[in-house]
Amino acid sequence: MCELFAKQNPARYVPVTRRVRLNGQSTSVRLEAAFWTILDQIAIEQGESTAAFLSTLHREVLEFHGEPVNFASLLRCTCLVRLEKRPAVLPAKRSNAA
Repeated sequence: MCELFAKQNPARYVPVTRRVRLNGQSTSVRLEAAFWTILDQIAIEQGESTAAFLSTLHREVLEFHGEPVNFASLLRCTCLVRLEKRPAVLPAKRSNAA
């Protein structure tokens, strides 16, 4: 049942720490590699570097909700929002011709 998840490449869930500057403040963020891949893709789509995207996101969250309690969790949920907003991929229909 869980083969799809259990057989994934372990490199996807290796924690990766990146140093970033959020609105002038230097900090580090630790996320699994798969989340960094998605954040890099979002940043490219936004026409920014990943660091610039994270800084913009942090600034906007501050404006809407105040300081995020856990920025890494916010980033993981950002990845989920992006995946949820993408069109669903439907499984291919089976052909009955045999």
